[in-house]
Amino acid sequence: MYMNAFSNALSQLKNSLDIKDEYDKRLFDILQKPQRVVTVAIPVRMDDGSVKVFTGYRVQYNNFRGPYKGGIRYHSQVSESEVKALAFWMTIKNAISGVPFGGGKGGIKVDPKKLSQGELERLSRAFIREIAQNIGPDIDIPAPDVNTNSQIMAYFTDEFSKLKGSWQPAAFTGKSVDQGGSLLRTEATGLGGFFILEKIAKKYKLNPGKTTIAVQGFGNVGYFFAKFAHQAGYRIVAVADSKGTLIDTSGKGMDPDKILETKREKGLNSGCYCRGSVYDCSGKVYRSQSAEKVLYQNVDILVPAALENVITSKNASRIKARYIIELANGPTSYEAEEKLNKKGKTVVPDVVANAGGVIVSYFEWVQNKSGDTWKKEYVRGRMKEMMNEMTDNVIYTAEKDNISLRAAAYRIAFERIKSAFLFRI
Repeated sequence: MYMNAFSNALSQLKNSLDIKDEYDKRLFDILQKPQRVVTVAIPVRMDDGSVKVFTGYRVQYNNFRGPYKGGIRYHSQVSESEVKALAFWMTIKNAISGVPFGGGKGGIKVDPKKLSQGELERLSRAFIREIAQNIGPDIDIPAPDVNTNSQIMAYFTDEFSKLKGSWQPAAFTGKSVDQGGSLLRTEATGLGGFFILEKIAKKYKLNPGKTTIAVQGFGNVGYFFAKFAHQAGYRIVAVADSKGTLIDTSGKGMDPDKILETKREKGLNSGCYCRGSVYDCSGKVYRSQSAEKVLYQNVDILVPAALENVITSKNASRIKARYIIELANGPTSYEAEEKLNKKGKTVVPDVVANAGGVIVSYFEWVQNKSGDTWKKEYVRGRMKEMMNEMTDNVIYTAEKDNISLRAAAYRIAFERIKSAFLFRI
């Protein structure tokens, strides 16, 4: 991490609120710290017979509005500060989106691309054994995040069910449909970002065929966002992952499916993690550049869809995009956003833009609890309705109070958490 992610998260809260009474002050003080931080050592037998010990975290930030809810990521940069920040953002996101959850997050400090399928499974199951007493369908419901997916959720669910002595599908979301997952969950975060794009385009009268987009991060979220945007006629002119940036030179825009095909051809690690890069797609049509160059393209819309802290006070002045849609968690530092706002740029904050994932996770949890199965059209319709209502509320509050979209989102979330808090004191 280039900065303390948790400090950045708290700065966003502090500078968004208008503290009016003692209850505001009391809740503000409560939200300065998570309710629980679980840190575990995870010994794993490796394929060569050695034993490695990995560090895992589960941060349960606040449960005033319901069970803790948030993903688990596998990444070499995972730290307690990062997971606390992510859990805090989930608390805000769940409140602003209207789902009946509090906020939590988890992670393991590991480079999953260096593990075999067997090692990934043993690590995943061992982690669940360590935190099983702290999670459950009515306590804390984990989900996928960076470098985790439905296969990892299957390991989690199976191991947790064995420990509890019965099948526990509602204990985790983001599962495959065969394991009780909801239709549209895989593409939900990217699809939700597309719904936000459509809202922004309508409000600011952007013509899809003339609107250019750069996507930083070409994993699950970035790919599905780009796919839906491309299908709707928007021009994807740059995409990037950790290994490089691809720039379209055809003038017609990029086809995300073609790029994904090349990534898959370059190799998958046991069906879970891609070893390829969009850089490998360079040729006659696409020009390759370094990974960070995607941020500085002369485009209408920039979509950070990877990790935290990619837009900082040091590089904010180089951002040319008029609109930034944050599909990653915490991609913009507080200082950077101040600079962007002063330049007249519009930042759609992560707690709004990437809420599609947790909304469909909520749908999955409801279906698992009731034993029901919803059709794709119904899931998409309900999701779009909730995303649009949330976005409308944020835009209305921002314009009414003459504040940024992030500040508006935080104020709405704070009031909703306070409403639940007042019933508990």
